[in-house]
Amino acid sequence: MTQPVYLVEDDEAVRNALSLLLSTIGLSVKGFGDPTAFLGQLPRLEPGCLILDIRMPAISGLKLQEQLLAQGVDWPTIVISGHGDIEACRRAFRNGAVDFLSKPVDDQDLIDAIQRAQQVLDRNLGAKALRAETLALLSALTPRETEVLERIAQGFSTREIAEGLGLSPRTVDSHRAAIGLKLGTTSQAEMTRLWLEVQGTR
Repeated sequence: MTQPVYLVEDDEAVRNALSLLLSTIGLSVKGFGDPTAFLGQLPRLEPGCLILDIRMPAISGLKLQEQLLAQGVDWPTIVISGHGDIEACRRAFRNGAVDFLSKPVDDQDLIDAIQRAQQVLDRNLGAKALRAETLALLSALTPRETEVLERIAQGFSTREIAEGLGLSPRTVDSHRAAIGLKLGTTSQAEMTRLWLEVQGTR
């Protein structure tokens, strides 16, 4: 478990106790007394997992969770509550929570939840890195090559692509060869996978 943990909890005693617990097992923990303080530092924080108290002044843990998702921050979240109910639990999970724990939080349950959250984070970061790599490859294509690739991904044959773009089949084949060189593959299936990956349809 190498990713940082961000603990947003307005109860200082609980915040300190949980921070101490997690630091003793080697986790990097940063505590925040309220969501506003966390949001203020968010742009400077590296990706990590979140532990959010459900009931806090001004902004609840669930509201914070929703605000983060609206900003495109999908870090895995563990929600803790001393007043949890079924609806709050459902809402937290709908927003992508990894776990919903009741206070007083069992130490091992929290550690297990953080382990799951960090596994989710590792997968998410890996997927984003792969997507960024694919975007870089596709950005090297010319506009015409991009048009040809889009039609390859839609399953059109060379003849159909040529007719649709007003080109000769030989020209389309030349574009396909150039696309293959830039993407590092001549496989239609792999070209299609790369195209769909950046369209968000996989």
